[in-house]
Amino acid sequence: MAVPSMGGTDAEVEVQDLLAAAWGSDGLDVTSWDLDIAALSAEPDFPGMEVHRSGARGVVARLPGSGDGPTLLLLGHTDVVPPGDLAAWSGDPFQPRRSGSRIIGRGTCDMKAGTAAMWYAVRALQRSGTRLRGDVVLAAVSGEEDGGLGTYALLRRGVTADACVIPEPTDLDLVPANGGALTFRLRVRGRATHASRRNEGVSAIEKFSAVQERLRQLERDRNAEVDPVMERWDMPYPLSVGTVHAGDWASTVPDLLVAEGRLGVALDEPADHARADFEEALALLSLEDPWFADHPVEVEWWGGQFAPGRTPSDDPAVALLSRVHGDLSGQRPACYGAPYGSDLRLLAGAGIPTVQFGPGDSRAAHAPDEWVDVDDIVSCARTLAAYAVEFCGVSD
Repeated sequence: MAVPSMGGTDAEVEVQDLLAAAWGSDGLDVTSWDLDIAALSAEPDFPGMEVHRSGARGVVARLPGSGDGPTLLLLGHTDVVPPGDLAAWSGDPFQPRRSGSRIIGRGTCDMKAGTAAMWYAVRALQRSGTRLRGDVVLAAVSGEEDGGLGTYALLRRGVTADACVIPEPTDLDLVPANGGALTFRLRVRGRATHASRRNEGVSAIEKFSAVQERLRQLERDRNAEVDPVMERWDMPYPLSVGTVHAGDWASTVPDLLVAEGRLGVALDEPADHARADFEEALALLSLEDPWFADHPVEVEWWGGQFAPGRTPSDDPAVALLSRVHGDLSGQRPACYGAPYGSDLRLLAGAGIPTVQFGPGDSRAAHAPDEWVDVDDIVSCARTLAAYAVEFCGVSD
């Protein structure tokens, strides 16, 4: 976990190699391969990237069963987001440390703790001497945070399973569905002039205020009615602007503003429908302000394109995981959809029933002093080991 495996850095490959070596030392059947990023990104259904990568690695480790049972895939991503403002951290983000029952560090919650839990679940199976009927497959993937490169490559390689658990931070609840998230870039045009004559120019910043109002209304409209599995969230499908850049000189009226953000996509909504809804809302600005009739907001879809995805809540694989964890913990986990995109949609879209279940609270993910509770990691590992026994079956 001390490997600073931010997307697009050499450490993103380093952590994959670390796991490949460790899983091989555990006696698992390990396959590691270089991803052909150019070829993968040229595919029409490629899920996108937001950082440049000169290389990436896929890693799969298999605990073989007797061959006559179903295969369980346990999948964890090893890439992490940057730490942000270092002054907001109580220590080095990439030197994990204990604070009571918590481990603090970038990537602890999202999702290296979950990846460790699935690894130690397999270790427990090995040490118990239990011979399963079906295989248990560990997969370490990169590029999840900005699109899903690793899981996309895994599926293109032909890796499949009868069910998959992704130990993302769900606070040990079950999340069999995710809304989508589409990354956009906006260009808002103005007309430059000297700041002393600003009323003779058009500020792109001032025009962006109208764009913001339109986007807030669109967000309200798109969240007016939601699928019951998403009702626990005040805002199931958020529309957020994350970066804004405008102007190139303090005494010049800015003639261009560039904003980037993400558009939430409803469960079962085609991504193309969400894009069209977004673009139509911005096009309506021309009815309110003649400037936009001649200078429409330019929309570019780039980076991660997370379609929504779901496994039915009553799928047998989901129901079994609920029962197993309930029996071990004494409390049945809640089951709901989450408002963020993830690799679940790629796996479910490939016909693999997939559910997220892991240690950590998603509110801690991507935040300063990101943390996870050690007891939750242990509980997750116990549940995953027991689930593998029940799902794959025990060989005679």
